[in-house]
Amino acid sequence: MSFSSLVSDLTYRDREDTRSQISRSRSYASTAATSVSITGDISSQLHGGYSHPLARSWQAERQLTKSMLIYPLFISDQDNEETLIPSLPNQYRRGLNTLIPFLEPLVQNGLRSVILFGVPTQPGTKDSLGTAADDPKGPVIRTIRALRSLYPSLFIVADVCLCEYTSHGHCGILRDDGSLNNQLSVARISDVAMAYAHAGAHCVAPSDMNDGRIRAIKLKLIEDGIAHKVVLMSYSAKFSGCLYGPFRDAAGSQPSFGDRKCYQLPPGGRGLARRAITRDIAEGADIIMVKPASSYLDIISDAKELGRDMPVAAYQVSGEYAMIHAGAKAGVFDLRAMAMESTEGILRAGATIVVSYFTPEFLGWLSH
Repeated sequence: MSFSSLVSDLTYRDREDTRSQISRSRSYASTAATSVSITGDISSQLHGGYSHPLARSWQAERQLTKSMLIYPLFISDQDNEETLIPSLPNQYRRGLNTLIPFLEPLVQNGLRSVILFGVPTQPGTKDSLGTAADDPKGPVIRTIRALRSLYPSLFIVADVCLCEYTSHGHCGILRDDGSLNNQLSVARISDVAMAYAHAGAHCVAPSDMNDGRIRAIKLKLIEDGIAHKVVLMSYSAKFSGCLYGPFRDAAGSQPSFGDRKCYQLPPGGRGLARRAITRDIAEGADIIMVKPASSYLDIISDAKELGRDMPVAAYQVSGEYAMIHAGAKAGVFDLRAMAMESTEGILRAGATIVVSYFTPEFLGWLSH
């Protein structure tokens, strides 16, 4: 063998030895990793558990179903009205004659529940006591009776408040100095709740935030012998803030002076919310509600902890809904994806009922 051939042969052998060492090193690393996993690190291997769409859905403690949804409806005292609410995309204020044909396809598609908000628009209807709230010829009581007759399986929730019916736009009866008279307000609110219950509402939902109104309503339901067939849903943790603007446009419930910070909860008041939830459970609430939803996921979680044996509702309010639409319109995200994601967050926090303006869309999305 020539000298040059000898050098080439030794170089080739060195390369083969290096490759063999690299191969053995890789094999050792793989074996070592497997050994580590097998001997105690298996819990770190998560990807397989959500590698398939169905497997991903199984990771959720709660999955959105049609029966979880309550659709808010704004009921005008003008039977033929159908007015688009500019600040609340795709939502309308409707009278009874336009409401029924609107609801028909939704009920056919699985709508299970609605919550009614009366909107008096006739001149002279509003006064300082909100006397039109329980008018038998008013929009809420007439709609309750019509829906009970037309859609026997539809669960009807009646929001109970005075703000839409008072000339001052506050959620109760006022003292001369403009502050809320809690005692008179509770008496009035509980009377309105009873009128809705006797009209056929399956559920009455006081949203006024007056102290003691849950107890007052529950006692009257018991006295009238109908506590066994009427659900009492309390807006227990209803926070003041800037997310209600579109709702107030729809319901005509903007206060004529001041604000509602002295009876709705302050945004930072987590402990106060827990106290209000605990109080309302003790006073006889059947369902606890948190409102708004997405900014108060910790409160939803608290409500589920405090009322662990009770349904917890969350209201994704008008401002939350409008923001999602605005973001989608600006191209920030896909509307459907964000609607679903925000609602999944609400469910994950502990809610089992969601009051949502997206309900018509959800009925379609959940069918496919």
